[in-house]
Amino acid sequence: MKYLVLIILLTSGNSFSQSAEYKPDALVKVRKKPRLITIGGATADIQGFTNESIQMGVDALPPEGGMVKLNAGVFSIKSPVRLSSNVSLIGSGRETILKRIDGFRSRFIVDADYGELKLTVENVRGFEVGMSVQVKDDINSSCWDVSTAEITDIVDNVLYIDKYLIRDYESAKNGWVTNAGSCILVENAENVRISHLSIEGNKSNNDLLDGCVGGGIAILKSINVTVDSVQVNNFNGEGITWQITENVTVRNSEINGCTNMGLHPGSGSPNTLIENNIVHNNKTGLFLCWRVQNSVIRSNKFYNNLEYGISTGHKDSDVMFESNVVSENGKCGVRFRNEDEKNSPHRTTFVKNTVENNGSGTEGYGFIIEGKSQNVVLRENKISCTRKGTQRTGVFMGEHTTPVKLENNSFSGHTAGNVIYSNE
Repeated sequence: MKYLVLIILLTSGNSFSQSAEYKPDALVKVRKKPRLITIGGATADIQGFTNESIQMGVDALPPEGGMVKLNAGVFSIKSPVRLSSNVSLIGSGRETILKRIDGFRSRFIVDADYGELKLTVENVRGFEVGMSVQVKDDINSSCWDVSTAEITDIVDNVLYIDKYLIRDYESAKNGWVTNAGSCILVENAENVRISHLSIEGNKSNNDLLDGCVGGGIAILKSINVTVDSVQVNNFNGEGITWQITENVTVRNSEINGCTNMGLHPGSGSPNTLIENNIVHNNKTGLFLCWRVQNSVIRSNKFYNNLEYGISTGHKDSDVMFESNVVSENGKCGVRFRNEDEKNSPHRTTFVKNTVENNGSGTEGYGFIIEGKSQNVVLRENKISCTRKGTQRTGVFMGEHTTPVKLENNSFSGHTAGNVIYSNE
């Protein structure tokens, strides 16, 4: 099949057809690869509905990039679609669905060491070549201590993988291999666009995927990436995560039902733009992790998330929150995490946001501001409670919190007080 695709690419000029006939003369006359490739269905250039079909289209684009257009239908995803520089992955709307396959897991029975490319597992029956894997144990179980890879071969009960393991994992310390993985991965790339498609995470049938290494859409070590008009549903992990990036835009999208964060920028992701999204029923709506700086979050709705609508913290400075609605989140609307002065999110501004009806019972805050952030401004926000027993306090400031500038905000309905300092 690989040889047939190569012949087609060399002979097709600006179109891509699996019915192209091999003509030796064409190899001399036409050497351009197509800039547009369609995937999915009888009329498409590549007819399959799998991640392999999409990847074939991405890999068939010329070095200068191009567009992969997905037709309506359900695409089975057993390993993430990997997008390279200057590539646009465009669906046909919500009817284009990338769905994670059912999960499988096994203990590994021989220690999996740093730099190895194989895993000896207890049960191999649910794994297959081309499938994603995630490796962890009780000691190395989160964030940058988790290894991810793809299976390249299976011999007896040994999985061979395409990436070196990044830690020493011990079988005696609850070492596991799962087939958890992202649906779309952008890594070490620039000028990428993802739009007009849906991701179905199949949460109830998959293991948790760590949010620093993956998500429904994962963007790692990349520049100038736009996610537009995408829906991420029920992913066992995070909806969209971007780590060590610059100039990432997420707009016009809906993220819901994810086990952890709906949106998770971090690990140094300046110049982030998040606008006009709906983020609900996740653990936290928006979690600004470390060093999300010089960024804008505007005109979004963060509601019904289990813990916080928005959480900001470690060096997340010079961020503007404008015209967002933050409502009915479980613990509070907006949380400033407790950081010391040198690591707090300085120069954070909230302007014209609506923050209402957050919290439940004894724990209900519009804003809870801890740490020692400098130059935090709340201006012209509507901070209110219209439902009994939810948002009891408008703004709560921790014991060591630097005074916040409160300018022309409107408060109403708070039974415990509009603005409270913990030392009062």
